[in-house]
Amino acid sequence: MDSHSKLEKIMVNNCELTEKSCSVLATVLSSKTILKEMNLNNSRLLDSGVKEICEGLKNPVCELEILKLSDCSITEEGYKALASALRSNPSHLIELDLTGNDPGQSGVKQLSDLLQDTNCQLKTIR
Repeated sequence: MDSHSKLEKIMVNNCELTEKSCSVLATVLSSKTILKEMNLNNSRLLDSGVKEICEGLKNPVCELEILKLSDCSITEEGYKALASALRSNPSHLIELDLTGNDPGQSGVKQLSDLLQDTNCQLKTIR
């Protein structure tokens, strides 16, 4: 990806993304871009797709501020991966939309613990 990319938003909601698609998105997140928002709502990513995206979120060059993953069939496993990624790179993401997924008790706990982390900039979780 061009090191001077002007891409600020990716809006691919309501798409049938595959794990491979998520791997490509992770590469974008790991590239030096000015990408600030990614909307993947209603994409049925499953935990496997979210784990791919988390690889990009962990990268220190990732400056994503808003991540929308509502109704993506994410369970406790995906929530755990997200919490881990945000602990690895806590400085940019401020909004995370996970409505319509199934976090289970441990997924909710993972994200509540993350909100208590003083290094984490996350302000809004839905």
